[in-house]
Amino acid sequence: MTCLKEHFKRTFDRPDAPLHFAAHSHHPWPDVTFEAHSRAWTDAATWLDQKWETVVPAQENKAKAHIARLLNLPSPDSIVFGQNTHEFLLRLLSCFEKGPVRVLTTSSEFHSLNRQLLRLAEAKQATVSYVDCAPYETFSDRLADEAAKGDFDLIYVSHVFFDSGFVFDGIEQLIAATPSQETFIAIDGYHSFMAMPVDLSSIAGRCFYLAGGYKYAMAGEGVCFMHCPPGYGPAPVNTGWYAAFGRLAQARSSQVPYAEDAQRFKGATYDPIGLYRLNAVQDWLLEIGESPLSLWQSSVSLQKFFLENLSSGRSMLLRADTLIDLPDRQFSARFLTFETDSASDLQNTLMTQNAITDCRGNRLRIGFSPYQNEDDVGRLITFL
Repeated sequence: MTCLKEHFKRTFDRPDAPLHFAAHSHHPWPDVTFEAHSRAWTDAATWLDQKWETVVPAQENKAKAHIARLLNLPSPDSIVFGQNTHEFLLRLLSCFEKGPVRVLTTSSEFHSLNRQLLRLAEAKQATVSYVDCAPYETFSDRLADEAAKGDFDLIYVSHVFFDSGFVFDGIEQLIAATPSQETFIAIDGYHSFMAMPVDLSSIAGRCFYLAGGYKYAMAGEGVCFMHCPPGYGPAPVNTGWYAAFGRLAQARSSQVPYAEDAQRFKGATYDPIGLYRLNAVQDWLLEIGESPLSLWQSSVSLQKFFLENLSSGRSMLLRADTLIDLPDRQFSARFLTFETDSASDLQNTLMTQNAITDCRGNRLRIGFSPYQNEDDVGRLITFL
């Protein structure tokens, strides 16, 4: 089992360091990001205005290549960067200019999407159909059946659901069931990117994929991305001046110009520091021979160790039978979800012991990552 704790000394090699079991919420930054963060400042001071023509494009191109490699994409040109995935959602929605946008989604999407769709529906700018995730065993079929009705402009669904850890493995089935090639299909990959192996090669021409660096990519906030299938959304109404980058020197015309690749979804001026961190993390992982598969395997090993101790009765506060029962998949989430009315109390109890987890309503989430070892898991158990 891989343990990378020695690479997180700035975070955990101090007397007051917490037991951190919430990488699914905010992943600690490895030490290599410190120098990368500093290099971004130095580059900004050195290149000033010219950084947007020199060092920033170099960082972008390197990051695109890393992401294309990790997702097995045909080309890095299908990647566009943004400050958050919400701005990409708004641009996707803006591609539909006539009438209320018709959206098919689930009842378990992250708050950002859910709140936005509710507000658009209130304003009569969207009609939204929801499919419940539970029962999980039939979810893929039920979602495909709904998509087959053909009444939607956009289908938006998570790859791994934040509120349960349920892994949706029916993306190809969903695509096949969707009758219109003009329907946008968007996959929220924030809990799958770098959390497990992801291969988009067979569906890259048909679906969008949104993720970022805040969680398992270990690169922090401000470095999100979207894979954009060619031909979908050539001219989003919600646009920024970077979407026409490369054409700015041309005379203005009556038609707003857009880049032909993924940059058509780009916004405006942004903070590029996250790109430096993302590249530093990926270079480091390549150097030490780690991959999404090996990182996932380490997480699963710790999960099994935790559950074995939980089932043996070592915990006084958390029962093993409150673990949400999910269907078997080739890969599982990097966190465990327990459904209990005392979820918030348990989180607060652990916090008093300087152990960090999180909860969503009545669900306690406990995450596992390679900066932990079995001693850390054993300590957590003693607090439960």
